[in-house]
Amino acid sequence: MNDQPLREPTLLILTAIADAPRHGYAIAREVEQISEGRTKMRTGTLYGALERLLEQQLISVHEEEVVDGRRRRSYALAPRGREVLAAEAARLAHTAQEANRRLGLGGLGRAVTA
Repeated sequence: MNDQPLREPTLLILTAIADAPRHGYAIAREVEQISEGRTKMRTGTLYGALERLLEQQLISVHEEEVVDGRRRRSYALAPRGREVLAAEAARLAHTAQEANRRLGLGGLGRAVTA
């Protein structure tokens, strides 16, 4: 397994399908929602990332069908993807906890107000 942090688009895509398989358009909507609108994935970028994640065995094709003459796939988190996402979530939680500690904020639930 790679010890490098996940790039944000990869993290968001894996998170988007962690609870249920989704097709490309649904993944793009989930990514936008999870990122609170900060990340909007263009079609070419999304499908390029999905192909890369398939090659890395982080995701799998859950279902494939033809709709109006076009192939439509839904994607699911593969076992390796679940492990990678869980490790990244733990790494991020640890970093956030340490940042809060150093800021004197205590618990993770408190937010910094400007």
